[in-house]
Amino acid sequence: MRRIINEASESRCYKPCCCPEEEGEGISLQPEEIELIRLIDLEGLEQEEAAERLGVSRKTAWRDLHEARRKIADALVNGKGIQMSGCQKAAEGRCPKCPK
Repeated sequence: MRRIINEASESRCYKPCCCPEEEGEGISLQPEEIELIRLIDLEGLEQEEAAERLGVSRKTAWRDLHEARRKIADALVNGKGIQMSGCQKAAEGRCPKCPK
């Protein structure tokens, strides 16, 4: 089953600004995890509604949402960068941090 994801954000990487020279450990979020965070936490949809929009079961949406929140909490608490899998800028060679 193909997941339906809104490609709205241009920003695909985030990291703590207190140590910009350090390239420490980071976490990676999948596009479906980002979409669930957007739908549920920003738009206020119920998990069942978000799952329907994404084209997955409610159980799959819950699992992906729980994992995304765990990753984000880890990054915030432990000062890790956050990278988005499937970054369009990196794929097009436009990301200044990605090797060409």
